[in-house]
Amino acid sequence: MISIKTEREIELLDIAGKIVYDTHQYLKKFIKPGITTNELDQLAEKFILSNNSIPAFKNYQGFPKSICTSVNDQVVHGIPNDYMLKEGDIISIDIGVCYKGYYGDSAWSYAVGNISDEKKWLLDYTEKSLYEGIKMVKPGNRIGDIGYAIEKYALDHNLGVVKEFVGHGVGNNLHEEPDVPNYGTKGKGPILKKGMVIAIEPMLNLGDESIYIDKNEWTVYTCDGSPSAHYEHTVLVTEDGYKELTKR
Repeated sequence: MISIKTEREIELLDIAGKIVYDTHQYLKKFIKPGITTNELDQLAEKFILSNNSIPAFKNYQGFPKSICTSVNDQVVHGIPNDYMLKEGDIISIDIGVCYKGYYGDSAWSYAVGNISDEKKWLLDYTEKSLYEGIKMVKPGNRIGDIGYAIEKYALDHNLGVVKEFVGHGVGNNLHEEPDVPNYGTKGKGPILKKGMVIAIEPMLNLGDESIYIDKNEWTVYTCDGSPSAHYEHTVLVTEDGYKELTKR
């Protein structure tokens, strides 16, 4: 069932979204060659806890860390470890927090030092595809309009669209209805209504769309070893459009 949020719930989701945004901003200055993904995880957890919230991902369905750190050909759900970032890497960091029972969720991809022109292309156009999807958010439009816009933009820029993992509703659960795919058909799917809150999160590959899941049962990789990028905002459907809760 798709829930319509009350004004009080929206206030709490807005605060949760701001904490996610602030955590990303805090981590940005540490994303450089020589830091490990474990160190980034520890920095994020400490910062989240200092903001009267808890890391939403830690122990979620058994996930062992506070954030997801997916490097290069890792698509999503990378588990922080002793890997030390190198010049030329890209890393997507997915952050979720729970504030007074309500969730914020946002992922962003970052360059580690100087990166190749191909990786710059991937980051640039994956980020832009997110906003192509967000532009479709207003009452009366449908979930399929969002997915269609993302998919068309990605394919127009020769990027592979990961279809196995999708966006989702957000509220007093981290993942709620509806699913928000990064592909779709105009005019199809649930109707967007004022008060709905959804996470839109394109995952695009520089190569083929095919993926596989690592033996750790979490980390998703591209089959061809090509780099992948991931961008996500939690978005509120307003009276005449949208508000990005995880952006300030």
